[in-house]
Amino acid sequence: MAVEILLPKIGFSMQEGQIAEWLAKDGEQVTEGQPLFSLEADKSTNEVEAPATGTLKITASTGETYEVGTVLGYIE
Repeated sequence: MAVEILLPKIGFSMQEGQIAEWLAKDGEQVTEGQPLFSLEADKSTNEVEAPATGTLKITASTGETYEVGTVLGYIE
């Protein structure tokens, strides 16, 4: 069963964020807790970790802005 990778809410007032960089490639094996992508929001950059172990399937593009809770990809 695939696990959704959601844009997290980092900070009380955060409404949206931009994917600065994917740190793992589409189709790559990832491990739970491994840094997956860099998220720019509210003038800060944070690394977001993988919520599960499996194969990464990216559906969101680098440089795009998404709302909190948007599905950015899956781990199968």
